Amino acid sequence: MKFPNDADGEALHSLYKDGVNFKKPQPVDFFVAVPNKATGEKLTQVLKEEGFNCFLDQDDETEEWACCCTKRMLLNYNALIKVQNQLDTLSKPHGGYSDGWGVFVD
Repeated sequence: MKFPNDADGEALHSLYKDGVNFKKPQPVDFFVAVPNKATGEKLTQVLKEEGFNCFLDQDDETEEWACCCTKRMLLNYNALIKVQNQLDTLSKPHGGYSDGWGVFVD
């Protein structure tokens, strides 16, 4: 299987090598960086209204805030980019930005 030569493509390639089933929907965690807790709380509500299952989290080490959003989907490059772009568009008015994604591998 071929993947684009960028960070998202490399992540997909790594998951593929780890044996993740690309034909079965997987829970994908998307991260949206936000400037502070209050902004994150507002954005979390916006994202929930758009159908994302999300919660606000603060990194213990960096103390930075992020909205963590989960979406069950097929691991498809174009679909992942589309969701990240959607999250970027929704979060920009709140000072946030899409900050990557991940899949938990057993």
